[in-house]
Amino acid sequence: MRAMTDLARRFLVPKTALALILAAGAATILAALYFEHVVGLRPCKLCLQQRWPYYLGLPVAALALAAAVLGARMTARAGLGLVALVFLAGAGLGAYHAGVEWGFWAGPSDCGGAAPAMGGMGDFLRQLESARVVSCTEAAWRFLGLSMAGWNALISAGLAALALAAAAAAAAGLPRRRART
Repeated sequence: MRAMTDLARRFLVPKTALALILAAGAATILAALYFEHVVGLRPCKLCLQQRWPYYLGLPVAALALAAAVLGARMTARAGLGLVALVFLAGAGLGAYHAGVEWGFWAGPSDCGGAAPAMGGMGDFLRQLESARVVSCTEAAWRFLGLSMAGWNALISAGLAALALAAAAAAAAGLPRRRART
């Protein structure tokens, strides 16, 4: 039990928590980009919106980590709080999209594929014939019953929880590394 408590305390040290958030967040966004550009799963409007928290949260986490390394504890703690809010919003976006996919509620009425690039009228008509509209209501991929939106909701919620717990522990002065003897 004590080993588990020590391990949990280590994860709540701001430097460790921020490094984990950066690693997991980068892996998540890289996986989304891999599925889009290598596997060929085209994202819908809601899929693209779910990436925004990563594009904002990861640089904030990197700056907060730099602050923690430099000893600016208050700045690192504030950064953890901001990261928690950003990924909490990301969890909300993922849950909303997963709910749209499951038919729990309606998605946006304009959720579809991107318009073809404009060229000549002949090019435009050929592109329209081959265009594939990506619907927000259909999950392109599922693993263990969850779509990418569902997994994103869970991952974002986990990142938010880790950031919030580390910020709260730092504010309480809890996650101190013990001096090695």
